Amino acid sequence: MTRLMLGRTLERICKGVLLLCLLHFLIMMILYFDVYSQRFDLFSRFNNGRNGSRNNISGAAGSGHHYYYYNLSRPNATLASYLATGEQLVLSMQPDTNQKPSPKPLPPCPENPPGLVGRLLIEFSSQMTMERVQKENPNVTDGGRYTPPDCRPRWKVAIIIPFRHRENHLKYWLHYLHPILRRQRIDYGIYIINQLGEETFNRAKLLNVGYTEALRDAEYDCFIFSDVDLIPMDDRNLYHCYDQPRHFAIAMDKFGFRLPYAGYFGGVSGLSKKQFLKINGFPNEYWGWGGEDDDIYNRITLNGMKVSRPDVRIGRYRMIKHERDKHNEPNPQRFNKIQNTKNTMKKDGISTLTYRLVQVKRYPLYTNISVEIGKPPPRPIKG
Repeated sequence: MTRLMLGRTLERICKGVLLLCLLHFLIMMILYFDVYSQRFDLFSRFNNGRNGSRNNISGAAGSGHHYYYYNLSRPNATLASYLATGEQLVLSMQPDTNQKPSPKPLPPCPENPPGLVGRLLIEFSSQMTMERVQKENPNVTDGGRYTPPDCRPRWKVAIIIPFRHRENHLKYWLHYLHPILRRQRIDYGIYIINQLGEETFNRAKLLNVGYTEALRDAEYDCFIFSDVDLIPMDDRNLYHCYDQPRHFAIAMDKFGFRLPYAGYFGGVSGLSKKQFLKINGFPNEYWGWGGEDDDIYNRITLNGMKVSRPDVRIGRYRMIKHERDKHNEPNPQRFNKIQNTKNTMKKDGISTLTYRLVQVKRYPLYTNISVEIGKPPPRPIKG
């Protein structure tokens, strides 16, 4: 009897131990699969991070692609959902053909461009044609516009030329100046201001017209005013604006390569937009040759500015020889007007400019602006 009871007791103990083992096994299996799922998820994340790092090192991180990981052991995942997500992954990894890489900002243009030649040989004996000049300057766009492709210029320059019946001179000017300006890394446009009709020529008023019309064409902040018959002999004479109004043509061959007098401001000069407005532009009432340059010089000094000039060895110019133009005779009133600049500059200038625009035509090497500017008032009768 005792043995029978002992056997039953041992049997119960064994069954209990077996049940405990089975329960322990089930618990271990549950924990095992749970841990395995987490490890798989972590492994996927690690792999994704490592691949992303490699792509970052190789430059792919900036390409706009996105990287995903998938845990197929998760209980709420279905085959359809993973297939859909996979489709999205494929689409997201395809290159975006519409997206263009943003251009790198250009460096500022050097203050002393490295491609300058220095002293130039200027001659006017060879025949010049517009076709030849156009072939020499393929990078100049319609209207005589050019922008350096490899740097960012400090100034945007409008070059303004008062003009009438000087077609032959214009060919030489364009032939020499376009290559010089390109070597100087200038962002520029060329504007020929053509006075229509045969009334008395008015250089300064045409320059005011050029300033106004150039600003309608582009946002210029620098203006260089040049006679069409003057060619610089050194490309280190940089055609941009300075802290003070600039006089470029300080040593012409017709003056023996010397400045004729201290207040001379003729030939080629430059002012920033701010400087130009400060002096109310140029006078409109100088009809005929002479006097307007001295009036401009007076306006500059009366407004507290000084004229800056290049070194005399760099500011040398050659003039194309020509006869005096008809209807551009010396102005007999110029000396009296120069003496009254202080009284007239506020009421005679860009603020009172009037003219009639007739035509704007863009040629491959320049923009031609034809205008009517009126005629001079009748001169007072002597005596």
